[in-house]
Amino acid sequence: MSYNYEEIAQNSDKHPVIFFDGYCNLCNSSVDFIVRHDRKRKFRFASLQSEAAKHLIGDGPIALDDPSSFVLYINQKQKTQSTAALRVLTGLGLPYCLAGIFFIVPRFIRNWAYRKISKNRYAWFGKKETCRLPTEEERGLFYG
Repeated sequence: MSYNYEEIAQNSDKHPVIFFDGYCNLCNSSVDFIVRHDRKRKFRFASLQSEAAKHLIGDGPIALDDPSSFVLYINQKQKTQSTAALRVLTGLGLPYCLAGIFFIVPRFIRNWAYRKISKNRYAWFGKKETCRLPTEEERGLFYG
């Protein structure tokens, strides 16, 4: 399937794109959680290993061959680590938006905790042999 990445970028205010490590069990479980709880179907998804990642975040804040974070692409800007996670949760509505209270915690502390989990995610949660594939119902939410 061919995508118009310029159009996706321009629509990222209405439909932010979550780029995640397609091999990581924790990341895939997080995507499953977001898909289940995003009642307004606001978010779109793509793995960090995808063509969409190369086009939209390319030489961004993380190396695509070392996906130690996920990236929230919103308003044609990239948010990473704890800021990205909290922005996603606040975008899900109640009760998840209440996690926004953690924005009062200084970013360096939030990101320290985020990096600790990220560094150990394969050991703690495991790793898939292949990237996550969307179900038939989810297909319109994912970019390749």
